[in-house]
Amino acid sequence: MPTAGKPALNASPINLKLAKLGLRRQEDFLLHLPIRYEDETTVTPIADLIPGEQAQIEVEVVHSEVTYRPRRQMILRVQDHSGELVLRFINFYGSQLKAWGAGSHIRARGEVRGGFFGTEMVHPQIKKLGEQSSLPTTLTPVYSTMAGVPQTLIRRAIDKAFSRLEIEDYLPPEWMKRLELWPLRQSLETLHHPPQEIKALSLQDRSHPAWQRIKFDELLAQQLSLRKATQARRARVAPILQGSTAPAGSFVKKFLQILPFELTTAQQRVWKEILGDLKQAYPMHRLLQGDVGSGKTVIAALACLQAIDHNYQAVLMAPTEILAEQHFRKIADWLTPLGIRVAWLTGSLKKSEKTKAQQVIAEGSAQLIIGTHALIQEKVSFAQLGLAVIDEQHRFGVSQRLHLRKQGGVEPHILTMSATPIPRTLAMTYFADLEVSVIDELPPGRSPILTKVVTHSRKAEVIERVRAWTYTGQVYWVVPLIEESETLELQNALDAYAELTSVLAPIPVGLIHGRMPAAEKQAVMDAFIGGTIRVLVATTVIEVGVDVPSASLMIIEHAERFGLAQLHQLRGRVGRGTAQSVCVLMYSPPLSQTARERLKTMRLSSDGFEISRKDLQLRGPGEFLGARQSGLALLRFADLDIDTKWVELARQCAQDLLTHHASHVEACLKWWMGGREEYLKA
Repeated sequence: MPTAGKPALNASPINLKLAKLGLRRQEDFLLHLPIRYEDETTVTPIADLIPGEQAQIEVEVVHSEVTYRPRRQMILRVQDHSGELVLRFINFYGSQLKAWGAGSHIRARGEVRGGFFGTEMVHPQIKKLGEQSSLPTTLTPVYSTMAGVPQTLIRRAIDKAFSRLEIEDYLPPEWMKRLELWPLRQSLETLHHPPQEIKALSLQDRSHPAWQRIKFDELLAQQLSLRKATQARRARVAPILQGSTAPAGSFVKKFLQILPFELTTAQQRVWKEILGDLKQAYPMHRLLQGDVGSGKTVIAALACLQAIDHNYQAVLMAPTEILAEQHFRKIADWLTPLGIRVAWLTGSLKKSEKTKAQQVIAEGSAQLIIGTHALIQEKVSFAQLGLAVIDEQHRFGVSQRLHLRKQGGVEPHILTMSATPIPRTLAMTYFADLEVSVIDELPPGRSPILTKVVTHSRKAEVIERVRAWTYTGQVYWVVPLIEESETLELQNALDAYAELTSVLAPIPVGLIHGRMPAAEKQAVMDAFIGGTIRVLVATTVIEVGVDVPSASLMIIEHAERFGLAQLHQLRGRVGRGTAQSVCVLMYSPPLSQTARERLKTMRLSSDGFEISRKDLQLRGPGEFLGARQSGLALLRFADLDIDTKWVELARQCAQDLLTHHASHVEACLKWWMGGREEYLKA
């Protein structure tokens, strides 16, 4: 009998396909639950069929032929005691025409519709009837699959897994009783082989007790794996960055003295939380989240200085060169007067510049290093890395964060930052291994951003508003997002630039997009920051990090194509000064319901947490997680919007199991994680 976690398959071609579906172990097959169910337990007379509904009929073929008008297709005319019907096939084999010839008795299942030949079914499922063709007594499960892996094969493999695997319940009896949960085996058997008396709706909407058990277990396994990751992290060694070793005139104190503003109450609270982590002998793993413009960069600079005060290097990574450059300019301006040597490293540097940067990093003379993911992709060796700050953390993959842990001898503390606030249910699940700090206060003097939603038909009016605005402020003009084509998006930018340059002349218009050389991009940004360029046409390359206080009008074309998080980030590029700022969302009707909800949310709210909550509701957790769960699926069964009650209960149960039931923990993780929980430790 195979034990939990052992592979169930050899390396045959069909098994390689099954492996692509994530089906390698016996447990994988049992957790490959149906995506829907078909009711094949009843037969409907032809006379009772209703167009638009799925139905199953038992009929005799009275005529079969291949026709060529309006296209090549196979037509079967069938009948039962109550009437006639047409079955139509666009794709078919000659052998099927022979098998389903006149006089054949078949069972067909499909959607009933009106057609050229009268009432018909197009490409129904067909089974030839014989003496032993009795109707099923239970709902028929339908599984997600791929070409070359038929439903029958998956069903047989699942039945084999039931016979081969001893399913011992890993949930203690007291928890099953407290939560009124079904046993694991009963739940799995019910979902794969639902009894006749079960209502199909309770299976389809996943409200049935069998589904509730599976949802709870999935959330429990996630909690256990993340908490074990936290335990493992606390067993590792990191530098202690607080105590008597820091010099009396520390860089942190000097920096706070020269800052031209006071830290907000929220910044002070967050800084205290980070200091508490840095004094521990195990690695910090903290997420710093705050709305756009809340002052996360100052906190990042303080954390870097704390490392430097204790003779360790610090690194700050950003996902784009524009954002990394913004950090470099701002932080270098702050820290260079203190005598801190700041190095710069990105993929676009010349080879000689890279070599020089790598040298000062390796020898330790560079105390703070700022750059892109080139910092972990290039041949970079740190002399003594004590802290890594990762901005817009959802854009970095797990393997990239794992790489940082291998740098410089001791393991560095890691501070990740995000301007996309994490909804509470998401923080309790996917981010349960992180300590979370929130800057929930904007610096004083920021004016609220007025958001307007207008149709694209008013574009000429918007352009005239832009012309008037440029006399006192600056303008961003963001072109439509074309997710499937970077080339089309670039063309949109070029077209918008040409149009605005012509219409607004002689007002200076600039252009920035992702394909421009880094030096050219920076030259454009410098001209915009300096006020020479009054209107900047841009792709979403300016989504994060760009900080130009005098830019106070944001125009977003085809705003309906953007997600809520992107719209909120883009809007956050304005409102960074004291002038009244406006964001105009231009859309082209008709709008989908989701797009309508997004634009309404943006118009009514400037609260990042409310926007992120709505975004989670509309789009699911993927947008917030980015590459965090690389190597792992998102939650397959639990829905964070519907199953919130199970999230808190899973947290409580996980803590109890880790404290009192170690063997149950391992059994649960073998079932659900299959050894893949390493990625959660990043």
